[in-house]
Amino acid sequence: MTHHITAMLNAHPGGIGTEDKEKLAACIAACFECAQTCTACADSCLSEDMVADLARCIRTDLDCADICAVTGAVLTRQTGDSSAIVRSMLEACRTACAACAAECEKHAQMHEHCRICAEACRRCEAACTTLLESLS
Repeated sequence: MTHHITAMLNAHPGGIGTEDKEKLAACIAACFECAQTCTACADSCLSEDMVADLARCIRTDLDCADICAVTGAVLTRQTGDSSAIVRSMLEACRTACAACAAECEKHAQMHEHCRICAEACRRCEAACTTLLESLS
């Protein structure tokens, strides 16, 4: 997936600014993967017999999915001098992923979809951290 993301970043006529292309592409990919995984986890939770016990997990999944999708979109656009916005988005995404991973980890022993979701959230959290640290 990062191949096409990197190719599109390279094809942008205005360049990508100062971000490390590989870290940027990895973070974009992690954001979109996490958004999909969290949405699927929420849907899976809704199909469980104990759905009422998973209400917090569902809400956290959906919040994380939305935040990751928006972060991926913002990172995809070449925002020029708006590094404060990019940093804020990365911080919010990292926070949402940490919260969602922690919630899903509570259910991971019982529900495979929660285990998978927690892993995707931790990967996205790490990708956001790595990109944040690389920004000048």
